[in-house]
Amino acid sequence: MNLIFNIPKRLLQIIADHKKLIFFLFVGFILLSLTTLIIGKTVQNWDDDPDRGAIAHKNGEFGESYSTPVYLDQGWSESDSLWFYNITQGSGLIPYDFYLNLEHIDSNELMRSTASIDKYRYLPQKPTFSNPDGLAVGFAKESYQGKDYMGYTCAACHTSQVNYKGQAIRIDGGPSMANMVGYLHAMEKGLKQTISDKDKNKRFVDAVLALNNDYDNAEEVNADLKKWTGTIGLYNSINHSHIKYGYARLDAFGRIYNRVLQYVPNKEQVHDILTQTTSATGTYILSSAEADLVLEGINETIIGNTQFVTIIERLFSKEAGYPGLSQREFLLIRNSLFNEPSAPVSYPFLWDIAQSDYVQWNGIADNSGLGPLGRNAGEVIGVFGILDWTAQEPGFSLSSILTNQNHKKKKVDFKSSIDLTNLERIENHLASLESPVWPQDILGSIDHDKAQSGRKIYGQYCQGCHELIDRSDADRIVISKFSAVENVGTDPAMAVHSVTYKGKSGNFKHTYQSTDVGDVILEEEAPVAQILTSVTKGVVTTPDADKWFARRWADWIYTVGMASFSNPIEKSSVKAGNYNPDTTASPYSSLVSYKARSLNGIWATAPYLHNGSVPTIYDLLLPTKKAGDPAKGKYRPESFVVGSREFNPEKIGFVSSGYSGSPFTTHREGDFNTGHEYAAGNTAQINGETLPGLNEKQRWELVEFLKTL
Repeated sequence: MNLIFNIPKRLLQIIADHKKLIFFLFVGFILLSLTTLIIGKTVQNWDDDPDRGAIAHKNGEFGESYSTPVYLDQGWSESDSLWFYNITQGSGLIPYDFYLNLEHIDSNELMRSTASIDKYRYLPQKPTFSNPDGLAVGFAKESYQGKDYMGYTCAACHTSQVNYKGQAIRIDGGPSMANMVGYLHAMEKGLKQTISDKDKNKRFVDAVLALNNDYDNAEEVNADLKKWTGTIGLYNSINHSHIKYGYARLDAFGRIYNRVLQYVPNKEQVHDILTQTTSATGTYILSSAEADLVLEGINETIIGNTQFVTIIERLFSKEAGYPGLSQREFLLIRNSLFNEPSAPVSYPFLWDIAQSDYVQWNGIADNSGLGPLGRNAGEVIGVFGILDWTAQEPGFSLSSILTNQNHKKKKVDFKSSIDLTNLERIENHLASLESPVWPQDILGSIDHDKAQSGRKIYGQYCQGCHELIDRSDADRIVISKFSAVENVGTDPAMAVHSVTYKGKSGNFKHTYQSTDVGDVILEEEAPVAQILTSVTKGVVTTPDADKWFARRWADWIYTVGMASFSNPIEKSSVKAGNYNPDTTASPYSSLVSYKARSLNGIWATAPYLHNGSVPTIYDLLLPTKKAGDPAKGKYRPESFVVGSREFNPEKIGFVSSGYSGSPFTTHREGDFNTGHEYAAGNTAQINGETLPGLNEKQRWELVEFLKTL
């Protein structure tokens, strides 16, 4: 889906009537923004710790010990890596002083301790200039509206580590091994016990007040403690899934979709859901009067996160006439309001992302023009951007015009903590990131004779979809090749959910949105992909509320201009591959597919397939065991363990047995390891031809060649 900005006639007329004024304002704003940019670029190079903040670790999770991680040549300096780790994008998960002092449940150990960070497979760091508190890679301080928060940066999900015989290798832009869901649930448990346990509460409150930052007394601390416990608890409850993600994957789109649906529906739509949801016996869970009481005082136009916490608290409460729902009844209502995020995928690697025509596993994001800015704004919505979206009275609003709300009596104001300027800078920064080259001095030499034979096999079996590129070519464009789900045969959940999940459209009901086959009108119950596109347009066209007026608009004009004109993908293109085309009757058919991209650096991105269902590259070349197959044949593993960073350089992947990580079984949708059986002779090539399966010798030759990419 495109983030397409159709400029209405009214806006064009305003520009025409005030051309001179707009020109001088534009020049002044650009000069101001350039001055700010120069200062920012200078500061960006100040943090140049030679270890890039990385530290050695002994007796970590699963018994791992490693020396101070080394870095491969990926085109980034020490300061480039540290800037990427620590630059805020506007995420605000929890007040910063809370995070510094939050303890685990039944323990004095801090959530941010090295042992805790390692347990959930984030990457511990020592204090450096841009990270004085020594937060993990991808954890950073965000300042918004006069308060400080801890939030995620891109690096939390897109920095990896490979361990081999005690030596660690950090991979910038690599897929994280993190268990984000486990970490957030542990945080919720710690917060709840901090409220209920007097000793823990006293330690926490005293420590927060000692910092002398945002709180004056214990009452203020405890009030915010209750608020943020509710916020994180709500997020965890809404996003409960029967599919266990474990390490190394997340249903990011499902969670972004649900976060949007916390904010967009209006009071009337939520009332309808509350009174139309039935229990297992077929009776309505809430009466109209009960729903009225639960929604008393809630905003008519847009709900918002804080009000949603209030709604949930009232649903569970038995006081003051509230319904006092059971957990089962609440889940039924939750399923009517939200969609289960049951399609976890591996965190994608980021090298070549700026040069790719389409991004995300199913190519839902066109990467041309302002596409990257919209895509990244959507990502920050998902990772806890603070969304102070409110209803505003009629009047000129750029965001309302470009989201087609200009005919509405009230419009959504998209004020938030999302930092558009930094998002543009991050995307520009990633353009210089290169894929990692197999380190022969650490992981062993490549057999070049065997790799040469593998090169021929690659050309026949793989290159039709996975083109070979020069990782350092400044002019490279990475063309995605799409295969419909039924053609490639891999787990369908992510692609199908992206277009079939629906929700209440709130103020965007009866607004227009462009697709590749014409404009559509959003219905009350609309695909969440449409709603997400609308809100990202709103966010992208709303200047930063934390900056004074001139700076706010200067930075916004500069950011939008740079995002458009510095993008290597100059314009939108027709998708390549074997997929079902979009039609006026089905405008999102092409999204029910998965994309293939270049495989440079693929050795550092295990586990494999989009949902992480195959542990090694060698295993990927084997068939999936099907009913009637011989018991003694070679097949992809039906179960394995995820979480260890110890590398298997022979098969190319992480060690997948012999320790107590996340168990991965492949028998449910969302976890299937089927499809992409080109090397086994079970999946037709993109041209329709089915090649014979590789023998054992050919598999190892292909594995050896893939080390060279």
